[in-house]
Amino acid sequence: MRATVTVMLKQGVLDPQGEAVRHALGALGFDGVEGVRQGKVIELDLADGTSEETVKAMCEKLLANTVIESYSISMG
Repeated sequence: MRATVTVMLKQGVLDPQGEAVRHALGALGFDGVEGVRQGKVIELDLADGTSEETVKAMCEKLLANTVIESYSISMG
């Protein structure tokens, strides 16, 4: 069983990596990119029967800094 966790900075939190990517894309000639938010994707291979609540607990305790990051979970 696999779970995919996507972690992103919350709206309003400064994203210096995203801004650096936006600037670099402009420098490479890719006009029209008005904003970039950079995050991370974590794939977990889990034992059958692992609940989404267990994955949520993993996110809350380790995988995401819930003060400045939000996350979404996809099970399957």
